[in-house]
Amino acid sequence: GRRVEPGDLLAAAAGLATLVGAAVWASHDDGPGLLPYDHPEAVARGEAIYAETCASCHGADLSGQEGMDWRVRDADGYLPAPPHDETGHTWHHPDAVLIAITTHGTEALIGGDYRSNMMGFGEVLSEQEILDVLAFIKSTWPERVIEIHDGINEQAGG
Repeated sequence: GRRVEPGDLLAAAAGLATLVGAAVWASHDDGPGLLPYDHPEAVARGEAIYAETCASCHGADLSGQEGMDWRVRDADGYLPAPPHDETGHTWHHPDAVLIAITTHGTEALIGGDYRSNMMGFGEVLSEQEILDVLAFIKSTWPERVIEIHDGINEQAGG
C-alpha cells in the first residue's frame, strides 16, 4: 500500500468540508465560498458562539493569544493561537480548509509530528455553528481582504 502523506489528509478533510458546507448552504449563492458572512442572523449567531467558545484563545477582538506573537513557538513547541482579524493568516485559506481545521483540529489535518493546541470542534459545535463562527470572523475583515478571500475560494473551486 501507499504511505498516507499529511497532504492527503488535508485534501480529504477539505473535500469533506466542501461537501458538508455545500449541503448546509446549498441555497447560499451570494458570493464565492461556503461562509454566510453576508447573512446577519448567521453572523450574530457566530459572534455569540465565538465569544463563548473561541475568544478565550483567539482574543475577544480576534487579535490572537494575548501577549504572544502567533508566528513564534513557545517553549513546548506550540504556536500561540493566531489572530483571526486581517493581521492573521486565516483569510489566506479557502473556506473548506477553515471548516476542516475548525472541525477536526490542526494536528489531525497536518499529521505527522505536527503539534497544535487547536482541537477539533466537530463534536462540540454543529456544522451550522462552525459555519456561523467562520462567517462572523469573515464579516469583520475589511472589504479588500474579503475580496482577496473570495478570490482564494474561487481558485479552490468553492
